[in-house]
Amino acid sequence: MAPPYRSPHAPMDLATWLNLVAVPLAAKICLVGMFPPSALDKVVHWDEAMEQAASGPLPFPALLLVLGILVETVAPVLIVIGWYDRAAAFVLMGFCAVTAVLFHRFWEYPAFWSRNGAGRAHFWDFLKNFGLVGGLLLVVIGGSYTPASEIVRHPLSSGPYAAEAPAKP
Repeated sequence: MAPPYRSPHAPMDLATWLNLVAVPLAAKICLVGMFPPSALDKVVHWDEAMEQAASGPLPFPALLLVLGILVETVAPVLIVIGWYDRAAAFVLMGFCAVTAVLFHRFWEYPAFWSRNGAGRAHFWDFLKNFGLVGGLLLVVIGGSYTPASEIVRHPLSSGPYAAEAPAKP
């Protein structure tokens, strides 16, 4: 039996608001919140950003920098408001992967793992970028949200394949 029709303008109870609005919004903000300040940093410190963009193997560093600023500004907003969020997450995911591979080439530094090695910071930035790729990929492939109440009921399982305890006879 289908649930009764609920007007989209009807007030939500707290649990529904948490499940459908607050928790997904907080997750999205946490995932993409660093990008707009990063874009602003590139604008404010243009010379340093241009130097880094020029250090990569691609031509036209100024164009790449402007495109990067646009991606870091627009895509997070689209993801947070849920408008073309999958497409925006896909673009931002590509940005993070390309940035990691082109500008955090830790493998080019001898002894990158040494205590004061220059490549060590690039190693961690590389891994952080791919951590963001994974989070953004979840936005791209994720369907509906799991309500917070279900997460509380089954905190160690996820997805439709989560094991349920057999019913007692």
